[in-house]
Amino acid sequence: MTDDLVAALRPLLTAEASAEAHACGAEPGDLEQAVWLRLLERLDSDGPPVDPQGWLRRAVRAEARRSRRTTRRERPYENEPAADTDLHDPERLVLAAARHRALREAVRRLPGRCPRLVEALLSPADPTYREIAGELGISQGSLGPERSRCLGCLRRLLTPEVAARGARG
Repeated sequence: MTDDLVAALRPLLTAEASAEAHACGAEPGDLEQAVWLRLLERLDSDGPPVDPQGWLRRAVRAEARRSRRTTRRERPYENEPAADTDLHDPERLVLAAARHRALREAVRRLPGRCPRLVEALLSPADPTYREIAGELGISQGSLGPERSRCLGCLRRLLTPEVAARGARG
C-alpha cells in the first residue's frame, strides 16, 4: 500500500514542490523531503489520507508557508564579524575562542546524528554534500532537510548565548 501511494504521489509532489519552491525561497528537493516526512508521520498515526492528492497539495503549501516564515524571522547578526581579521588583538582572540567553544559545546548537545552532520559542515576540509552523505550513510537528498532541522536545533540551543540585542521585525 505505501509503495503504491508513494509511486502515485511522486510526480505530483515533484510538480507541486517545484511550483512552490521559488516563491518561498526553498529548494524543491527540501520541500519534497519535508512532505515525505509529513506523510510518514501521518501514516504512523492516522493511516493514509482519504484524499491523497488533496492532502499532498495542502502539505506542500503548508511546508512552503513554514519555510517562508522561517526565512522571514531569520536575521543576520549585525555586530558579528565574519572573520577575525586582527589575530594579534588579545581581546579579539579571547572572544573568538569563546564563540568557537560555545558553538562546539552546543553542537555536541544536539540530538541524533546532528552532531556528526554539523561537524562535517564545519569541517575545514569543506566536504561536498555527496561526501558528507556518504560519510553519514544517508541519501544526499535527505541532507538538506536534515541540515535545516539540525541548524534549527542549534539555533535554539545558542539563543541564550547570542540573543538579539535589539527589537526584531
